[in-house]
Amino acid sequence: MNATLRAGVVGLGHMGRHHVRVLSSMPDVEFVAAVDTGPQARQRATAVGVELLESVCELIRRRIDLCVVSSPTGTHEEVALELAEAGVATLIEKPVAHSSKSAQTIVEAFQRAGVLGCVGHIERFNPALQQMRLRLDRGELGEVYQVFTRRQGPFPARIADSGVIMDLASHDIDLTAWVTRSSYRSIAARTAHRSGREHEDLVSTVAELDNGVVVTHLVNWLSPLKERVTTVTGERGCFMADTVTADLTFFRNGSEPVQWDRVASFRGVTEGDMIRYAIPKPEPLHTELSNFVAAVRGEDAEVVSLEEGLVTVRVAELMRESAREGRTVEVVL
Repeated sequence: MNATLRAGVVGLGHMGRHHVRVLSSMPDVEFVAAVDTGPQARQRATAVGVELLESVCELIRRRIDLCVVSSPTGTHEEVALELAEAGVATLIEKPVAHSSKSAQTIVEAFQRAGVLGCVGHIERFNPALQQMRLRLDRGELGEVYQVFTRRQGPFPARIADSGVIMDLASHDIDLTAWVTRSSYRSIAARTAHRSGREHEDLVSTVAELDNGVVVTHLVNWLSPLKERVTTVTGERGCFMADTVTADLTFFRNGSEPVQWDRVASFRGVTEGDMIRYAIPKPEPLHTELSNFVAAVRGEDAEVVSLEEGLVTVRVAELMRESAREGRTVEVVL
């Protein structure tokens, strides 16, 4: 493969512009052009200083080696199939597709073509969650009991084609399965529509993983407080990862007896030391794209497979099904 890889981006929205920035900064990547047909396409391309093309076909004719798809979710299938057929290694922003049927079509297209395809689940590359997973693998919490995520903030005007489950909760679905190395067994969810849109803007979910871990996801677009927090509780304490600040904190179960009888009677464990780890904090998107580029070169790299992206979409669909039908659903993949 050439020393320098030729790259393109489809979609110059919020994430697309960041992909352009990072790819353009890589010494072994030549950024070729972007495709965007939206009403502000020309303005967006000018803002990031890239050539704007009108079709994926034009981009393919520029002999690109890799491409990032960050267009609206509903367009992912059409764009991905065109790139797969052309033999272009592709990273598709999460969720990989708007439905599991569409995601399955994408998976099969890349399998037939024998081309690298992966999904941009960026939370996997957040330093706090990477450190959490490493420490869980080492057994630092002992047996894991519970995962609790909070992902909330103001409504993003840029999201128009999906609800909070597929857009936001898909982060939590993927990262929970990833950090625990387990799969979802059952899901019970409730949603609300408070902003007058057709899609849900709030979801509360309780789930169980195959390994018996209990999971809670609280996700909404209705809060002025922006939170991106994952807490994992186990027999030795809990880890709390804040992916906004990339901080990982450990709350250790205390070993000192509680002398005040009234307090002791209410506490199953005592409060021990709190440690905020000093960890390197590279930009998650740079880490993600560096791994993607390495994988395109055939090197060992960490990428999120299309098959994993398909599973996340299916779990998100079951979350919506549970809320719609008001019952717990079993996860059958």
